[in-house]
Amino acid sequence: MATRAKRVGGDRLIKKYPNRRLYDTQTSTYVTLADIKGLVMSSEEFKVVDAKTEDDLTRNILLQIILEEEAGGAPVFSTQMLSQIIRFYGNSMQGLMGNYLEKTMQSFVDIHNKLGDQTKGLGSGSTPEAWSQMLNMQNPLMQNLMGSYMEQSKDLFVKMQEHIQGSHNLFGGTFPFVAQPNKTEKE
Repeated sequence: MATRAKRVGGDRLIKKYPNRRLYDTQTSTYVTLADIKGLVMSSEEFKVVDAKTEDDLTRNILLQIILEEEAGGAPVFSTQMLSQIIRFYGNSMQGLMGNYLEKTMQSFVDIHNKLGDQTKGLGSGSTPEAWSQMLNMQNPLMQNLMGSYMEQSKDLFVKMQEHIQGSHNLFGGTFPFVAQPNKTEKE
């Protein structure tokens, strides 16, 4: 019964109290955002819930961590990119955008993991300094690889849009939400 309080569906349970403190039910200690970031970095599954309402706050906490990281001096997101993301809120493509970003991020992670696997045999050659040096030497190659990847992603997105537009035209007269012309008006 005690482990049930510590885990929710297999996830580690973190409770957020009204005083803004985060409580890790597994370790019975208060934790910080840095501790939560550590869970993310170690791929630990967790869920943050409001201690009173039990509302899921995991996304809010993750966004808070991203905000702190972005303010830390080496941002991942440019102002232009953030503006473009904001423009998709309320847009009919909002759901597709989230799915597209998630798949793009997963592809990037897969590439990163593949590069990591290829360098495991290097031993001490896989230090952050060695990575930095390798990336500086390979920068044009990496830029070309990422440029090619992004171009393919853009083409896929355009094809998806064309498919959606084609589907709309396909349903034209018989789609239940499209106004049908009144037969008496034509006659």
